[in-house]
Amino acid sequence: MSDNAARRLSRMFYRISIAIEAGKDHLSDLDGAIGDADHGITMSLGFMAVNAELAKLNLDDTLPSEVFTAAASAFLDAVGASTGPLYATAFRRAAQALKQDECLSAADQAMIVEAMTTGIKERGKGQRGDKTMLDAWIPATEAAVNARARAAGGLEMWNSILEAAEAGANSTRSMVAARGRAARLGERSLGHMDPGAASAVIILRAMKDTFGEGEPAR
Repeated sequence: MSDNAARRLSRMFYRISIAIEAGKDHLSDLDGAIGDADHGITMSLGFMAVNAELAKLNLDDTLPSEVFTAAASAFLDAVGASTGPLYATAFRRAAQALKQDECLSAADQAMIVEAMTTGIKERGKGQRGDKTMLDAWIPATEAAVNARARAAGGLEMWNSILEAAEAGANSTRSMVAARGRAARLGERSLGHMDPGAASAVIILRAMKDTFGEGEPAR
């Protein structure tokens, strides 16, 4: 189980990297309106580093939690800016959560989303409404927890997670930034989607595409 699960996570990170690379310019454009215009580049570098590190592993002899631990170190080494520690902590929390059950059931997948969000909140000290990536991650977690509580199928769960994340990211357009570089703009940050929330949606969509493979649509 752990062998297959490790390969599945490696495939997930590969898909995230490809999707981030494809959306790199858009993310940097979003960041250019309220930040330093480098978010797309930063995220692309981080996930390329993750994939390079995972390529060194023998995935037939690697636990899923170890995949997330390796991803955390690689992302942090590649991205020293604020996004680096945030996602590194997210991946470490996911690794810790998976150590309880080294498989990737729908419940475990929900637990990964919840653990990642917890890590981002702990590291960034942010909350919903601050106009950050948490405005996508927190609704995604709520959807995951609700789906787990009603024993929803994997694809149903991921559809609800992605829908919640997309709505959360879109909601940042009507927010005034309270954290990060965008907070310096005050009211001028209104009308712009937060780039961190936008990249969170890309990540969650790639996770859905990976974990939703072969899942019945019920």
